[in-house]
Amino acid sequence: MSNQTEYLHLAYPHLRHLTSFDTAHTMTPWLSDPEQKHNRKLCASIEEAVARCGLKDGMTISFHHAFREGDRVINQVVALLARMGFKGLTLASSSLMTCNDALIEHIRNGVITRIYTSGMRGKLADAISHGLMEEPVQIHSHGGRVKLLQDGELKIDVAFLGVPCSDEFGNANGSHGKSCCGSLGYAMVDAQFARNVVLLTEEIVPYPNMPASLVQDQVDWVVPVESVGDPAKISVGAARVTSNPRELLIARQAAEVIEHSGYFRNGFSMQTGSGAASTACTRFMEEKMKRSGVKASFALGGITGSLVDLHEKGLIGKLIDTQCFDAQAASSLARNPNHVEISTHVYANPGSKAACCDQLDVVILSALEIDVDFNVNVITGSDGVMRGASGGHCDVAAAANLTIVVAPLLRSRIPTVVKRVTTLLTPGESIDVLVTDHGIAVNPRRPEVRERLLAAGLKVVDIHDLWQSAISLTGEPKPIEFTDRIVGVVRYRDGSVIDLVRQVKE
Repeated sequence: MSNQTEYLHLAYPHLRHLTSFDTAHTMTPWLSDPEQKHNRKLCASIEEAVARCGLKDGMTISFHHAFREGDRVINQVVALLARMGFKGLTLASSSLMTCNDALIEHIRNGVITRIYTSGMRGKLADAISHGLMEEPVQIHSHGGRVKLLQDGELKIDVAFLGVPCSDEFGNANGSHGKSCCGSLGYAMVDAQFARNVVLLTEEIVPYPNMPASLVQDQVDWVVPVESVGDPAKISVGAARVTSNPRELLIARQAAEVIEHSGYFRNGFSMQTGSGAASTACTRFMEEKMKRSGVKASFALGGITGSLVDLHEKGLIGKLIDTQCFDAQAASSLARNPNHVEISTHVYANPGSKAACCDQLDVVILSALEIDVDFNVNVITGSDGVMRGASGGHCDVAAAANLTIVVAPLLRSRIPTVVKRVTTLLTPGESIDVLVTDHGIAVNPRRPEVRERLLAAGLKVVDIHDLWQSAISLTGEPKPIEFTDRIVGVVRYRDGSVIDLVRQVKE
């Protein structure tokens, strides 16, 4: 220690944390090596990145699901960690899909013992619903996930984020490269909150890679890999485009509800969700907007090609994008300055200083079940098995001025409108209108909306009548039998527990 620093410590004891200067590169030794200066983050393999991160048993790993059913990162990384001998890991993926069935083996073998996710589908969800895991899965919304990170309940030790392209410092985006997925809205949150961030990239591009969705000061390690995902599989499953006549009928009626709701005016804003009928509604908005001379100020959330079409025709001012649902949306994000990428933090976190969803006028959402009190279930099917995702459902339902749920009265002779939902995700107080193929029901909390729809000649019915119609066609469904064992904890967007999912009785 220099004499000057010793004197400083004696004269000002509160400055004892200050140290004496050593060399120009004491803190940044890589700057003295020209090669290391540029390539110090690059790893030859995922194993090397795992070692550099100091991952240990019991820690938390995270992933994003921008590639949806085309994701190739989650299964690959978890299988590698299993081979490396890791145990007791918490998996905190923004969501899980049918492509993640391979995780069942790693849960059985104790590699993964806890899960936080927006939802899950396929054999994985079925196995967990039948008691695969010792601990219940924590199911959160997109905004709620950020709130859990913000509050410190969920602490990510290592985030493994697949991107199409990155430079050697970790500036990355999903808008360029071979496998464009578009917005990295989920990954942006992981990069912000994770203790270590590992990018898996298909291509290392020259520095600086701009625009940067994930920024170099948040990234620890960069690993070149052969493939991170298949963007062709983004628009399948929940994000598919429909040609089903019944879904198109419901979508058309939903557009009529918007038109006559009182919110269809110049400068209104909207979100159309990921369900087939929800996204199809966008198609029917074009004619109404042109005929009325109405333009939307912005569209929010998962962006589809249909929304891009309306934007490019001058009917929507801006697209605010947390996830691209198809290649057309990803292409638009890459070239259009009015198509803006945002994180789920900015999108829907109730703990944010301002969330975009708070500005929404109209949102269209789907449902697996909706009951006579307008409570919505998008988590479990009629058999009690988990097969859906919370997504942004309760986030935007709570925030929008008008929340419309679209659903058929029956699915495969199983009622969608029920007396009481199997699993509660979005409370009825947040739902304003239900549009089915047998009529439109309006929440009694919104009498003014009901009067407007009646005045427009739309078929408005009581939701109890819809329920009775469903029962008359199918009979009373046999109650699902559950054990006392809890397999899922449904978290509302503020972190509170809104319902529990119990194991289905064999």
